[in-house]
Amino acid sequence: MGKVIVFNHVTLDGVMQAPGRPDEDRRGGFKHGGWAAARMDAVLGKAAAEGMSSGGSLLLGRRTFQNFAAFWPKQKDNPFTAALNKTRKYVASRTLKEPLSWSNSTLLKGDVAKAVAKLKKQSKKDLVILGSGELIQSLMKHNLIDEYVLMIHPVVLGSGRRLFTVKGSDASLQLVNTKNSTTGVVIATYTT
Repeated sequence: MGKVIVFNHVTLDGVMQAPGRPDEDRRGGFKHGGWAAARMDAVLGKAAAEGMSSGGSLLLGRRTFQNFAAFWPKQKDNPFTAALNKTRKYVASRTLKEPLSWSNSTLLKGDVAKAVAKLKKQSKKDLVILGSGELIQSLMKHNLIDEYVLMIHPVVLGSGRRLFTVKGSDASLQLVNTKNSTTGVVIATYTT
């Protein structure tokens, strides 16, 4: 049975919204997009490569899927492009219809928690969630997340969508590994 692993950038105050680009996600008037870019280094690049090299699949929410599908296939000189294009992607959405625009992408059918529980049980490899805050929060309610790999940036934004917001989904996590980047980012791995 595979694990469900959350792999995300967060600020010290828990914001996960739009780490990559200024125009990535402006919901709620968010003006801090791209906050993680200045702290990227070889340590974070290696962590991302390790996260994607598990040979498992990606679990993505609709917004993250559409954002990635519009960006990654067009990146010709990026080592992550080929890996992301080849990786099996499962997408949680109430509005998208198949066929999905990005290669190796499958729409999850029915209740997302039941669909992910079934995938988790059938999979021999891990299922990795990138971005996808609403999907993470849905799965937290059903205790379906096994591990969090959080790249905690030394930034406080004061506003934006946060990773942990679900009431009634209290979790006690165990820290199992930490690494420090050269730019002050702590890569912390927690298990549930």
